[in-house]
Amino acid sequence: MSRVVHIARTWIGTPYLHQASVKGAGTDCLGLLRGIWRELYGAEPEAVPPYTLDWSEPQGDERLWRAALRHLTPAHSPEPGQVLLLRMRDGAVAKHLGVSATPTTFIHAYSGHGVVESALSTPWARRIVARFTFPEV
Repeated sequence: MSRVVHIARTWIGTPYLHQASVKGAGTDCLGLLRGIWRELYGAEPEAVPPYTLDWSEPQGDERLWRAALRHLTPAHSPEPGQVLLLRMRDGAVAKHLGVSATPTTFIHAYSGHGVVESALSTPWARRIVARFTFPEV
């Protein structure tokens, strides 16, 4: 099993809490990725400014995608442990993140559900706009 998947699974059950990143206490989807990063490398690569639920949408700004490109490596073929960037609505900015766990599941922090391993069903899979890998440890 991928080390990233192992770490992500230790977050399952953490409640959803916007802007948080504390295993067992609360996290959002970005916080989950930040927590995985800390377990892999220590300090986070950059400070995350406060953000609202609709951040970057009014401007159509792909801020999360640009941040991923600064710190992660684009991937093309699906593999466990990849970071998935998802667009929740057609025409909206991509601002949901998860980690592929198996060919048919992914782990993510989802409002109203907390951190869960969900089926990568067709409705979820069609939302994926990019895949990334963490830098080699």
